[in-house]
Amino acid sequence: MGTPVDQLVDLLDLERIELNIFRGRSPEEALQRTFGGQVAGQALVAAGRTVDEDRPVHSLHAYFLRPGVPGVPIVYQVDRIRDGRSFTTRRVLGIQDGRSIFALTADFHKPEPGGIEHQFPVPEVPAPETLPSALDEVGARLGELPPFISRRQPFDIRYVDRLKWTREELDGVEARSGVWLRTNGALPDDPLIHVCALTYASDMTLLDAVRAPVEPLWGERNFDMASLDHAMWFHRPFRADEWLLYRQESPIAHGARGLARGEIYDREGRLVVSVMQEGLFRPLQR
Repeated sequence: MGTPVDQLVDLLDLERIELNIFRGRSPEEALQRTFGGQVAGQALVAAGRTVDEDRPVHSLHAYFLRPGVPGVPIVYQVDRIRDGRSFTTRRVLGIQDGRSIFALTADFHKPEPGGIEHQFPVPEVPAPETLPSALDEVGARLGELPPFISRRQPFDIRYVDRLKWTREELDGVEARSGVWLRTNGALPDDPLIHVCALTYASDMTLLDAVRAPVEPLWGERNFDMASLDHAMWFHRPFRADEWLLYRQESPIAHGARGLARGEIYDREGRLVVSVMQEGLFRPLQR
């Protein structure tokens, strides 16, 4: 089986069926739906394999149309929308059991110099070496890890703020969260693998910012939650096997939907990726 990182790389290694059609595995899991980050990462792999290597992805916009079924392969159909002098656009449809479950549009840009250079400064947070691994912290507290934790095993994730375990600890907590993350081992040098691995990871903690003021992130859940859409903008090259700071906040939650946005910085303080996502939050019926 290899390490969790080997399994992640294998999960992102799609089978080419025809010129513009790819098939991806969906791991067997004792969960209701396929992990959205997996589908987004695989769809981006499919798009990237139809684009010249000198054009890295600069943005993606995706919709989660239906919940995927764990254990059932997903077929990705790529539509070559545009092949321009500077930009290349691909549209990808993820299909499972004959039904569309995911739609993605990705744009690729041939690198070029620009005349404007600025960014917000990186937030000041503790260094990752001073923080505990989330898996170790949660395992020590709960005695066992929740079923969905297998999706996080390829990554070392460390929360920059102390985890809250009771409702009493939530008084005054803002709709913000943050983690350091990197893969639990080295990745191949292919830049597309690093982009797709981070796309996978970007869906794991972003909606934490929506939940932070109302329920402990690792305690008993009171809401059924699901990703509705997801957007990313890739500003600079990066490696997903090196520490990245993922700062997340939720400007609004209303009408059973919560909006979250994230900024991902490298260790040098450079903003490398921006992320937006809306999630569905419905109270659980007990």
